[in-house]
Amino acid sequence: MRLGWILTLPCLLWLYIGTAVWAQPTAVIDKPTHLQSATKPDTLQSARPKSLTFTASTDQRFFFFNDTRNDNGRRMPVSMYGVRAGFLFPAQHDRPALRGGRLASFKAGAGFYFINQRLDEPGLLPNTSESVTRHLRIATVYYERYLYRRKAFEISLPIEFGYGHSRYELDDDQTNRHEVARGVFLPLGVGVDAAYHFPTVRWLRPLHWFGINFLAGYRFILKKDIPDSQINYSGFYISVGPSFFLENLTSDIKYWRQKRKKK
Repeated sequence: MRLGWILTLPCLLWLYIGTAVWAQPTAVIDKPTHLQSATKPDTLQSARPKSLTFTASTDQRFFFFNDTRNDNGRRMPVSMYGVRAGFLFPAQHDRPALRGGRLASFKAGAGFYFINQRLDEPGLLPNTSESVTRHLRIATVYYERYLYRRKAFEISLPIEFGYGHSRYELDDDQTNRHEVARGVFLPLGVGVDAAYHFPTVRWLRPLHWFGINFLAGYRFILKKDIPDSQINYSGFYISVGPSFFLENLTSDIKYWRQKRKKK
């Protein structure tokens, strides 16, 4: 437990310091572009942000663990549920690929994930011949650099480092269920994330708060939880499904407030 916190605290400290520095107001004056006009309703969204923008979303992923296979030996996907929150950091330099009303250079933050899975293959843990149920809890910090962010599309490269806790229980109805083992593991993940934001409709602006997200990557385990076991969390992961973009909601709230003040 202490080793995991020793390695995780510097990452959280870096995130806190970076947030405090970037949150300071800047003196940058935006030059008007063809995207900004007096009649366009999204004028405020097209301006370069001068402060951090909070963002949060649910996150469901499908992991392919080496220890979860079917009768033919193929890896079977395991559902991981979680949530992550962080900040969009404003771009400090002109980047043509990041135009379109959603200027940001990168985002960073933290997440939490959990898995409750039954392992039908006996003998994965040392000195056990029964099937077990495992419970995983993972806290992560992430850095996600944008490669492309224009209009409704965005592509980024997320990097995650986590601290995980595992717990295994016997899955035998004839005996009293008891804990078999527990441990701590350190995952490191890299991937490619692509998202599509639904378009803005004047009479239905909340539509662009939602979209579709696709994520694919690979997770490395820097430290195993049970060193002598056949448990292995390294492997590919994917995520495909609907997504909620909190930053679009907050930008609309700012736009509505500014619009009311002008009346």
